[in-house]
Amino acid sequence: MSNYQAHQTAIIDEGAEIGKGTKIWHFSHIMSGAVIGENCNIGQNVVISPKVSLGNNVKVQNNVSVYTGVTCEDGVFLGPGCVFTNILTPRSFISRKDEFKSTFVKRGASIGANATILCGITIGEYAMVGAGAVVTKDAPPFALIVGNPGRQVGAVDKEGNTVS
Repeated sequence: MSNYQAHQTAIIDEGAEIGKGTKIWHFSHIMSGAVIGENCNIGQNVVISPKVSLGNNVKVQNNVSVYTGVTCEDGVFLGPGCVFTNILTPRSFISRKDEFKSTFVKRGASIGANATILCGITIGEYAMVGAGAVVTKDAPPFALIVGNPGRQVGAVDKEGNTVS
């Protein structure tokens, strides 16, 4: 008996580590080598790839793919349809798996719906990335990032309220 809940349509590969109290919803796939902390919520149609690490209390909304090289610390929120990349110059006919770049989403950060996070960057603690933003460089802690390309337009507190 597992210490997490998974819908009957979810696929959990052997070798995936899933913490106590985590819930995995419809049609999601947790691949071998993925590490998911305690009390996480993995929405519908989510893919968690090998060598991904999610801390405790991470919420991954529907239709998110978290690719190899992404680390999310405790309390991170990944909005519906947000996108991570793991290679800077992809080509289908060239294998570049040895060129994957690591991406870090620090404690308490939130990434809005349909935002795109390019690989090799860090989203700082409690930063907030607005819906649809395209983040191409590091985001400082508590930064409010919006637009394409993403730019800092303000700051937020731990609760996500804008501050002056």
